[in-house]
Amino acid sequence: MKLYPIETGNFKLDGGAMFGVVPKSIWQKTNPADCNNMVDLAMRCLLIEIGKRLILIDTGIGNKQNKKFFSYYYLWGDFSLEKSLAQYGFTCDDITDVFLTHLHFDHCGGAIEWNKSKSGYRPAFKNAIYWSNEDHWNWAVQPNFREKVSFLKENILPIRESGQLKFITIPKDNFLKNSPLGFDIYFVNGHTDKQMLPVITYEEKTIIYAADLLPTTGHIPIPYIAGYDTRPLLTIQEKEQILNLAESQNYFFFFEHDARHELGTVKKTEKGVRLNETFSFLEIFGK
Repeated sequence: MKLYPIETGNFKLDGGAMFGVVPKSIWQKTNPADCNNMVDLAMRCLLIEIGKRLILIDTGIGNKQNKKFFSYYYLWGDFSLEKSLAQYGFTCDDITDVFLTHLHFDHCGGAIEWNKSKSGYRPAFKNAIYWSNEDHWNWAVQPNFREKVSFLKENILPIRESGQLKFITIPKDNFLKNSPLGFDIYFVNGHTDKQMLPVITYEEKTIIYAADLLPTTGHIPIPYIAGYDTRPLLTIQEKEQILNLAESQNYFFFFEHDARHELGTVKKTEKGVRLNETFSFLEIFGK
């Protein structure tokens, strides 16, 4: 097995929305805001090479939306999904599996692209199986008013129409051991229904792909929950469980949205579980 961090691009979101009820005077210490109160965020994905399989976890925002849409999110930097794959010698056609933690636009937008004539859409990864789960899929295609702006039909419906969609079975305890993709999965429901968090063992270390349970290192304290979460009290329970597990087992978190930190560990303090150390992939795995 080999792992590769894939930088698909950077964007900005309102700091108040990202931290909910936590005052700006506190959250800006870890996530400083610009003059528009926007904080810098990454859209960092992960590529897993296992034998002949190339599994991409999430796809970033993509490039098919119009200028007005992108203007809301202040895209910045020079990263792209295609350039990041090319850095490791891969193309989109090499991807065999696309694992979508959930179907919000900043996680699945790159899964679908315009066709050549821009008359319709097609999978950006023509040789890949796309993995979701049935509960989250139904949640996304019949969106609630709170999440409707994040579930864009052009990102979602063409996946099923392509015939490349498969669903992962959800166990009763919301933890799937040894999924069809070769890693374990936590199913969490606070941010959105049945978000999937991969748990990957690599070079004798365990990495939890934090997705939107812990968007950045600044979200590690239990009350620091995004205003986007549909069930914030459930997020608190899920964060507490997974943070305590990671602390006790010395697991690493892979941060999808932290613009400065790729990996981190946590420790127990008098104030609860807090950030311990941060690392780049290169520092830990030498790649």
